[in-house]
Amino acid sequence: MSISNYLEAKILDHVLRNTAYTPASTVYLALHTTDPGEDGSGTEVTGGSGPYSRKAITFAAAVSPAGTISMSAVAHPSGIDFSGMPGCTVTHVALWDSLSGPNNCLWSGALTSSRTVTAGDTLRITSLTVTLD
Repeated sequence: MSISNYLEAKILDHVLRNTAYTPASTVYLALHTTDPGEDGSGTEVTGGSGPYSRKAITFAAAVSPAGTISMSAVAHPSGIDFSGMPGCTVTHVALWDSLSGPNNCLWSGALTSSRTVTAGDTLRITSLTVTLD
């Protein structure tokens, strides 16, 4: 996954300039049909019978020195379900600092393989690892 321009600036200012940064109390996982990129401008899934919405995600402790953190298996034992999906092809996921706008993209990345879903289907994310290296 790629860290966003927004979060890169916040980390640099916090670590090297002692500028306060308050992280979001909840991080949300979003599905995208195009690459959100480092500015978060890609196309997020919308609609469906669910209807589609971002899902809260939690993480286990970071692994050092590998510089990785993974979705919490305790909090999400079977994965995160997006039910009532619209018909679409999901190519990317992103982490956001709010359920809806105004908001900031934190990280984004491509799925291992694109997932084409039929309207009404459930798409399950069973694992997610973020790397800071």
